[in-house]
Amino acid sequence: MTKLNRLLPFIVLIVLTTGIFWVSYHFEKHYVVMKKNQAGKVVYYCPMHPNYTSDHPGTCPICGMTLVKRELEKPASSKSMNMLEMPMGEKGQIAPSNVFTIQQLVAMKPHEICLLHKCKHGMCTIAMTPQFAKLGKCPMCGEALGVIVKEAMPQGYTSVALGPEKQQVIGVKTAPVEKRVLAKTIRNFARIAYDPELYQAEEEYVQAIQALKKAAASDPEIKEQAAKLVDSSKIKLRLLGLNDPLMQEVETAGKADRSLLYAEPNGKVWLYAPIYEYELPFVHVGDKMEVEVPSMAGKSFQGVIRSIDAVVDPVTRSVRVRAQLENPDNVLKPEMYVNATLHAPLGEKIAVPEDAVFMTGSKNLVFVAKPDNVFEPREVELGAKADGFDEVKSGVQAGEVVVTSGNFLIDSESRLKAALENMSGEGGMQGMHHG
Repeated sequence: MTKLNRLLPFIVLIVLTTGIFWVSYHFEKHYVVMKKNQAGKVVYYCPMHPNYTSDHPGTCPICGMTLVKRELEKPASSKSMNMLEMPMGEKGQIAPSNVFTIQQLVAMKPHEICLLHKCKHGMCTIAMTPQFAKLGKCPMCGEALGVIVKEAMPQGYTSVALGPEKQQVIGVKTAPVEKRVLAKTIRNFARIAYDPELYQAEEEYVQAIQALKKAAASDPEIKEQAAKLVDSSKIKLRLLGLNDPLMQEVETAGKADRSLLYAEPNGKVWLYAPIYEYELPFVHVGDKMEVEVPSMAGKSFQGVIRSIDAVVDPVTRSVRVRAQLENPDNVLKPEMYVNATLHAPLGEKIAVPEDAVFMTGSKNLVFVAKPDNVFEPREVELGAKADGFDEVKSGVQAGEVVVTSGNFLIDSESRLKAALENMSGEGGMQGMHHG
């Protein structure tokens, strides 16, 4: 009995060890099976409503569309994860201010860049500040960067790959981004002036100037009143559309301009043309205008803008410009309607065809064609529109290639892929957090 009591602790220890080993073995086996089942889980989603998912084929309860199998993405290797999470500087020194973690990658600002290059580690994806990028070396291996700069994606979009066959089906066409000498063409209806009100105002101005000259040697109070009358006449002419040079011409001539009332043989006529508010930055005094009369096909008249009204019409949101035209054959008559064309030079600008710009309502996008049939969305800041082209102030560079046809379908593909990636990404981040 005493001998059995001495052996009892050893027997209990052996039983406990065996039990713990059995539980650990079966728990590890169950955990491995569970992880395999999770890794091989098939998910089906609705192309029109990607937020709806199912673990078996079927139809979407919202729109009735057939569910599509989601392709599983390969998980990132531990080696590549460590490369992203271990910020290294030149020659292996740690440089946490230059390379960012995965969490910081998600919150990258538009002015920060993501560098993709090949080195002895393979294909490195590293987030850097532009200042560090200027050093020209890989922070992982110290080799020179063969850098592809990836611009920040517009929110809700991502790049998409389309094979040649699919591009042909949806009709994808492209055009290069180029520097072009642009000119904005402004066309509008105009009329030959018949303006007795302005004629009368010019007459009053001439008489006021003459009265001021006569009052030069008179009583100071009379002279002051004559000067006020001249100023009042100037204000009235200004409101009617005359500028200082034109008022000076009236003063020099000593009479009102009779071409405001009728056309004189081999003389000049005035043309009044409305220019809308948004077109005003492109119109200047001295610009040339070409005028055509609908009843005289093939015949045109040349004119020069002499003044631009100081007040915007509150109803039409336009400003009247006054151009003076030569009338050699006396064919242009007051109140005659004509077609006026103004070519406003804009200089050399980076431009894309207007069909390349996809307007979403809140932003302007273009899709840049990259190697390997990849299309990358870019948000662009536009300038002037000029004869089928849009000036681009930022977003693309000369030499890149943009899509000019098929934008709508590429836009749909890009937003759908971004939504699916966002769903997958959220799950991945939660998994990392719980791990």
